[in-house]
Amino acid sequence: MFGIGGGELILILFVVLMLFGSDKIPDIARTMGKAMAQLKNATNDIKSEITKGADANGLNTKSITDFTGNITQEINKAKDNLLKDASPIVETPKAETPQSEGPIKRES
Repeated sequence: MFGIGGGELILILFVVLMLFGSDKIPDIARTMGKAMAQLKNATNDIKSEITKGADANGLNTKSITDFTGNITQEINKAKDNLLKDASPIVETPKAETPQSEGPIKRES
């Protein structure tokens, strides 16, 4: 999930808990859920208005939907290719540092 492991997720949840407290987290989640629902409703309203306007002017909405679907597919392919190309860069270990012999001496 977004490249986040279990330990990192637990750390994030712990930090959120420490910052906001256990009594505020449900309110924050509820507010975020309402905002997401409003955003979804607004996008659906915009889509329906565009479709109504296109139908009223005699435009073929199927070709528009196919075009936007093709754009979405191309964006997803490009994203997958970028992630595939970037993964070897991220996962390559750093060169080993040379080991010195004996303990490190500090100068006074």
